[in-house]
Amino acid sequence: MAHEDPIPPRNAEEAEELHERLDPETRARRDAALKIVRRYGDPVLRSRALDVARFDEALADEARRMGQVMHDALGIGLAATQVGVMHRLLVYRVDPEAPVATIVNPVLEWSSEEREPMEEGCLSLPGVLVEVERPVHVRVRASDERGEDLVVEASGLEARVLQHEMDHLDGVLILDRTSREERKAAMRALREATAGTSPLGVGA
Repeated sequence: MAHEDPIPPRNAEEAEELHERLDPETRARRDAALKIVRRYGDPVLRSRALDVARFDEALADEARRMGQVMHDALGIGLAATQVGVMHRLLVYRVDPEAPVATIVNPVLEWSSEEREPMEEGCLSLPGVLVEVERPVHVRVRASDERGEDLVVEASGLEARVLQHEMDHLDGVLILDRTSREERKAAMRALREATAGTSPLGVGA
């Protein structure tokens, strides 16, 4: 999902400006992380991830690696499919001071009738921001990386991030949840952003 630092870039030029404002070490880490993230057009992004059946150290390591990629890419959420792993696993962190949350086999148990639109970006769609309307409040039933049951009740940005990453696990992208006009504009922005050589991304 879109990183809020400080204003999400709206096109390739703004993304390039953000990229240039980063200190060299942060920029290098971000570039390396973004090379790991699968981009639009990769068939894995249109595939439905499989339920995790085994909760072991390998899964915990996978979650830690994803958390590091998300952090280095300056994202606030990342789904396993975005790094080419077909597990129903996602990580996110809305508050930069909070620990990374790991969510395994999430199920949307309830969502509010109240909805709101907001611009979203995605690390797999560099240079793209589109307005997506989503429920403001959700309840998600899942497991953590150890297999312990979790119930996450989230609102606002946290709810949006969870829904965005859960969409990834079903092969759904933000382009599928916006208007035809915005989708056309997004495709133009995507072509523009990927025309250069800089590995820029605007979200997670």
